[in-house]
Amino acid sequence: MRSISTVSKKTLQTSYDLEGPSVKNQDSAPETFLTSDHANSNRIDQAWDQDNQQWWDWYMSLAENEAGDAEAQLEELPPAAIIDFPTADELSEHLEAPYTIDQDQIDAFQRDGFIKLKELISPAALGLLRSEMSQLFKQAESKLGSRFGSLEMMWPGNAVLKQFVFSRRLARLAAELLGVPRVRLYHDNALSKQPGCGRTPWHYDGHHFPIATRDVCTVWLPLQAIPDNMGPLGFARGLHLVDMVKNIPFNKFDTSYDQKIMEKFRAEGVDVESGPFDLGEASFHHNFCFHTAGPNHTTTQRMVLATTYFADGARVIDAPHMVNGDWRQFMPGIEPGDVIDTELNPILYSS
Repeated sequence: MRSISTVSKKTLQTSYDLEGPSVKNQDSAPETFLTSDHANSNRIDQAWDQDNQQWWDWYMSLAENEAGDAEAQLEELPPAAIIDFPTADELSEHLEAPYTIDQDQIDAFQRDGFIKLKELISPAALGLLRSEMSQLFKQAESKLGSRFGSLEMMWPGNAVLKQFVFSRRLARLAAELLGVPRVRLYHDNALSKQPGCGRTPWHYDGHHFPIATRDVCTVWLPLQAIPDNMGPLGFARGLHLVDMVKNIPFNKFDTSYDQKIMEKFRAEGVDVESGPFDLGEASFHHNFCFHTAGPNHTTTQRMVLATTYFADGARVIDAPHMVNGDWRQFMPGIEPGDVIDTELNPILYSS
């Protein structure tokens, strides 16, 4: 990997002690986040009728948290080093340059459903991205109001975010890992797990994305190192696990789905990879890979940029539902069953 030189005069003290938005109680009952149409029925085949931050407020309330998590003492992390931002040319060169993986890594991803790659993005580039995303979160602060903030579709209006979302370096890896010649963009997703925020429930993205193919993956790019107590992403090893738990019913009103998934994984001895992320390390996970994330027991925001890719030629599923969120925002002008080919879903890599 070629590292970006740090010759820019612009610097960032990456202490990350940014003021977060006001928070809602994650322990609130899930129905408190639903409109009456959804709260009055146990059906999930209805379309989601709120925005995506409200979707996340509801979805995070489906996570089972351990007793005492809400009162856990938050640990203050050491301040990060002062770093220089890359120049525009340096950033462009870095995000275009290939990152080499071998066939064993591709085979492991296609078997396990995930892979973690060290030194994927340089600290200088991450510092710039974190600074940019911090400003976007501050601008949206009044709309978030949650311990788990989410912003989507930032790239059309932000040049820095577009460089990362359109990175050939990342999109090429997605295509290689999936084993497809071309990948399109589904959407970008900035995630901010605030200090004190609890677990993210066990789930697989194939349940969330209304895309009728298994050839979908997401790069999960942390904007700081993530120690164990900050809530790193954890993966259940093996794409076969979707079949193992297919008879566990999803419940939109409580944490029972999350609980039963955990119980099943323990009973079957499923291997879970949930270790920390180094600075510059990122993961790719398949849309049929079960994953979760722990609570953030630090005083630092856990910020991540997640970008999702899918194989060119895929269609929208025939019957989208509430768990798909506001999917029309990401794929405008098409209907269930249509091939996904819109201006917001460009091809990002073609071999």
